[in-house]
Amino acid sequence: MKAVANSSKVRSKKNPAFNAQAFLDLAGSARKVVEYRSSEKVYTQGESTENVLYIQKGGIKLSVISEFGKEAIVAMLGPGDFFGEGGMAGQLVRMGTATAITPTTLLVIEKKEMIRVLHDEPAFSGRFVAYMLTRNIRIEQDLIDQLFNSSEKRLARTLLLLAQYGKQDKPQTLPKISQETLSEMVGTTRCRVNFFMNKFKKRGFISYNGGLHINPSLLSVVLHE
Repeated sequence: MKAVANSSKVRSKKNPAFNAQAFLDLAGSARKVVEYRSSEKVYTQGESTENVLYIQKGGIKLSVISEFGKEAIVAMLGPGDFFGEGGMAGQLVRMGTATAITPTTLLVIEKKEMIRVLHDEPAFSGRFVAYMLTRNIRIEQDLIDQLFNSSEKRLARTLLLLAQYGKQDKPQTLPKISQETLSEMVGTTRCRVNFFMNKFKKRGFISYNGGLHINPSLLSVVLHE
């Protein structure tokens, strides 16, 4: 973990021209930019909820460990995602563990500051509410995906989501991600993931070139009945 020195004049208290993106891009009062190495934990299950985090660059794995020691991956997040907001809803401790899956830069916002800006700045609160609604829709889609779709479709959808398909002009190249991790996310075996990844590669849907490149044509697997 490495704190990044930065400063920002996002606004003065009486300046109505609040810039939500500048607030999320730069350090300032009660918020700091922190860098994490790949595989470094941001927080662990059971820690106190002291802040809300925003991903500027990189990726985060959210996981939960059962009382029997089994880990389950809850979500994989990327640039533009918030996480750790449970403390604003009364959670006293973290319900899971957040781990960087690639070199990652986060904006760490103190809980009181997050509550203040949500209360005082309509531009920011509107953006945050829109994000939370979108994430709730994705959770519902994930549940439907698990209940009704084949493991091949679930894997294709997971890869497209990890590559942020639809958020930018073309899917990004993913950092190295193990087939064990993918199998946990999809809810199938590593052997099945290996079989489908080889199949996707032969059909030109994915390629390995300095990382895992996702071709937009992979969407055809999700849409195919």
